[in-house]
Amino acid sequence: MAILDTITKGILQQIDPKGFLQQGAFNLRYNGSSLCHGDSEHVKIVRKKDKPGIDVYIDAGAQGEQVHIPVVLSASGMVDIVYNDFYVADGAEVTIVSGCGIHNSGCDEARHDGIHAFHIGKNCIVRYEEKHYGEGEGTGKRILNPVTQAEVGEGSVLYLDTAQIKGVDSTVRKTEIDLGPDAKLNLTERLMTHDNQIAQTGMEVRLNGENSSAQLVSRSVAQGRSRQIFHPRAVGKNKCKAHIQCDSILMDGAEVASIPEIDAKHLDAAIIHEAAIGRINDEQLLKLRSLGLSEQEAENVIIEAFLQ
Repeated sequence: MAILDTITKGILQQIDPKGFLQQGAFNLRYNGSSLCHGDSEHVKIVRKKDKPGIDVYIDAGAQGEQVHIPVVLSASGMVDIVYNDFYVADGAEVTIVSGCGIHNSGCDEARHDGIHAFHIGKNCIVRYEEKHYGEGEGTGKRILNPVTQAEVGEGSVLYLDTAQIKGVDSTVRKTEIDLGPDAKLNLTERLMTHDNQIAQTGMEVRLNGENSSAQLVSRSVAQGRSRQIFHPRAVGKNKCKAHIQCDSILMDGAEVASIPEIDAKHLDAAIIHEAAIGRINDEQLLKLRSLGLSEQEAENVIIEAFLQ
């Protein structure tokens, strides 16, 4: 069992709330290399030989199992690029807990680009949770550029839950999903930006199979002079259903652009999009203030509930 320093323990508490215990199937990437790793009976983690990253093999015996693969950067000036592939056998049910935390106390930028590809068989249930977090008293930027790609097999369900908590100066998030027959996607993005941070999200979901469906939900809060751009795209290539919902709270001098796109290429493709951007509701603030909360406390309560 690896001995973790105080910074690493603190970051793991932020990005892995289920608990990183170094038990079962796990891999902790620390400053560009694997610090510790373990397999379970039904999950095997193999280091790639041709490029940085791991291959995670999940067999059909995995039923309700968790796999923890967090990343921690604490070296200023480091650029860490990693390629992780997940191979999920027919009928498996698994939760994969990922995420990256950057502690930057220097003057150079620290960056992590994680490219994750999911190869999901038939009749699987896969939950993927990814949190991003930045901290440190240095002037160097904390940059995260995650890429998520998935092929979802017939009758399988993929739950994607991504969150950017705080402290990330710049992020470009790209997601591409292909859905087979009767496959389902439930994607939720929660995003917080502040100061002069920039966050860009691009998603494309291709509903290729008959009776496939997708639910895409983005909730974000933009504070300070930060800027967010959200561009989801749903392409219906068969009889399918998709719904895109984008809700943002705008504060201070921040900016938010929401650009949902729907593309129906089949007569029986039913795709809907909704988008709403606005300030915090005054009536909610007044109600909470009447209960004895300060304006700042009331705002925090509303934001926390909105991002749940």
